[in-house]
Amino acid sequence: MFPYDLTVLSAASTRPNSIAGVIEIMQTIDATCVDYDGLRWFNWLYLQVTNAVGTRVAAGGFTDPSWLAGLDVQFASLYFGALAAHLSGQSAAECWQAMFERRNQPAIARIQFALAGINAHINHDLAQAIVATCRTTSTEPEHGSVHYKDFTALNTTLDSLIESAKQTLRVRLPGDALPPVAHLDDTIAAWSVSAAREAAWRNAELLWHLQECPPLGAGFMETLDGLATVAGKALLVPVP
Repeated sequence: MFPYDLTVLSAASTRPNSIAGVIEIMQTIDATCVDYDGLRWFNWLYLQVTNAVGTRVAAGGFTDPSWLAGLDVQFASLYFGALAAHLSGQSAAECWQAMFERRNQPAIARIQFALAGINAHINHDLAQAIVATCRTTSTEPEHGSVHYKDFTALNTTLDSLIESAKQTLRVRLPGDALPPVAHLDDTIAAWSVSAAREAAWRNAELLWHLQECPPLGAGFMETLDGLATVAGKALLVPVP
């Protein structure tokens, strides 16, 4: 779709093993993508979020920073994997496809791409990332646990970054101003990253208990993909 997609594919095919590695990949994507590529604006916002998480982890701002850092890497790897699958012609989750396939549509606002990517990533990927992190650390996703408290401690920071992005990115993809549009304002106002992350943690608890029955786990993920796809397409309705 874009002449530099092979460069993006090469970056996304790299598997990071640290937050610094995640940031390096995102920086490469950010430096490669042009302003009229919707992917850039999701990646731009995600890069800000990851920088904030990395700073807090380095400052010892969590009870178990290594667990949180592991989650960050697991989580970002799912984004990179979906992007690499799409760019190489393989199958990615439908909720990701909804955003990737519209990357060059100028009638869509930058904030719409950013939120559509966050929707796919949190509502589809985050539960999987939590489960994967628990597997590698011999822990379980439980409400009230130390890891749940670390997980929710990020909400204030994330909400602040999202609210700032809603103002900064409220322009069309090429950068021109948007007309007053009630449907976009209503859609953006309805988004809550804290609520989405809480739902993702609960979904992780369910997915954890479905591990012994892979067909049920796969069916559950298909359901999450379907719901996230509906939300993603609603977020990406072009602005008149």
